[in-house]
Amino acid sequence: MKPTRFYQHRRVLVIGLAKSGAAAARLLAELGAKVVVNDQKPLSENMEAKQLEPLGIRIVCGGHPLELLDEPFDLVVKNPGIPYTNPMVKKALEKGLPVVTEVELAYHISEGPFIGITGSNGKTTTTTLIYEMLKADGQDPLLAGNIGLVACEVAREAKPGQWLVMELSSFQLAGIDKFRPTIAVLLNIFDAHLDYHGTKEAYAAAKANIFRNQTERDYAVVNADDPLVMNIASSVRSQKVLFSATKLLGEGAYVQDGAIYWNGDPVIRIADIVLPGQHNLENILAAVAAAKLAGASDEAIRQVLATFSGVKHRLQYVAEIDGRRFYNDSKATNILATQKALSAFAGEPVILLAGGLDRGNEFDDLLPYLQQVKAVVLFGQTADKIGRIAQKAGIETIRYVDNVEKAVPVAFELSEPGDVILLSPACASWDQYKTFEERGDIFINAVHKLK
Repeated sequence: MKPTRFYQHRRVLVIGLAKSGAAAARLLAELGAKVVVNDQKPLSENMEAKQLEPLGIRIVCGGHPLELLDEPFDLVVKNPGIPYTNPMVKKALEKGLPVVTEVELAYHISEGPFIGITGSNGKTTTTTLIYEMLKADGQDPLLAGNIGLVACEVAREAKPGQWLVMELSSFQLAGIDKFRPTIAVLLNIFDAHLDYHGTKEAYAAAKANIFRNQTERDYAVVNADDPLVMNIASSVRSQKVLFSATKLLGEGAYVQDGAIYWNGDPVIRIADIVLPGQHNLENILAAVAAAKLAGASDEAIRQVLATFSGVKHRLQYVAEIDGRRFYNDSKATNILATQKALSAFAGEPVILLAGGLDRGNEFDDLLPYLQQVKAVVLFGQTADKIGRIAQKAGIETIRYVDNVEKAVPVAFELSEPGDVILLSPACASWDQYKTFEERGDIFINAVHKLK
């Protein structure tokens, strides 16, 4: 861990615990800050808070008392999931206090450089691919961020020259100050998390923060097929490196003659890549570009792409039962992700399991992708909305169930050998489940029960 006096003796308020907040509080205390933690959950039910008390950290639990901010704090570190409309956060900003996420702490303590990956869809797959490519190259990368590994915990282990490959959400990027990745990847921008950011413009601005502190020595890896991404890239100071699944670029990462090329040279034939789906081709191109910029060899990249079959909950193959193939795409928390999942099975009969948190949007954009869907099994707050679109698409078999676990046997009963049974909800999970991972695990367990 890089020695730093930046936080020594500073009064820091950490709002919201969970994994990232607890990790930030522990690190700040170790760095000599005077830390106060505030969490909604009562102390009697709050194991994370109880574990922080012996470290000399002051705990204020059971609510967010605004008068707490009358104390003289120097900095606020908030859990990424807490929106800026939260009264505590609003008051902190009104008082002129810096409000950051723990990603900022990770940057201050890391001795190694960062590769940051963001976008509406494909972040986890792309992040994992880059990490695996660098590892196959004999490098010793670290993996962190929104992928489930708290950035400031991983960053303390980074050595000089050791790449820290980090998945970054818009929630995290909205709360940075000095954070600067040497290689920054922006995959795509789609309407997502508007309940948090308020507008698509605010959401895109949060994503664009990944480039904010880059210099001419850094790299911006951007999707040449996404107009909004290219508009953001037009103002970056760093060196632009493009990737495209549709354009012959000549430089960067692109497709030509059935192969992936890097700066004019072939790297791997697409036929030799295991990971399915057109959307994953974009993720692969972005990963190739970032890995090459980080020094990976073509052989290391080929080795990974010839064996990597996907990340759990991201179009994950689960099992084949009586000729039906089951896929878990619980990470599809928006319409674009479900569009891409359905496109991956173009021409195959699909039974779609979908539904979840109602964020106020409609699902008309799914309509062109439902032509191959023979039946839908729907659950959650948006079941009726998606059901209306399924009717409009001419799908005759529409079933409504209470949850994912009940959806699996119903889908099996409706299916025939040769069908794909696909969980791709097009919605966040929070109406019924704590995380999309929990939802996906329940789907997997329900599939295995069929055996």
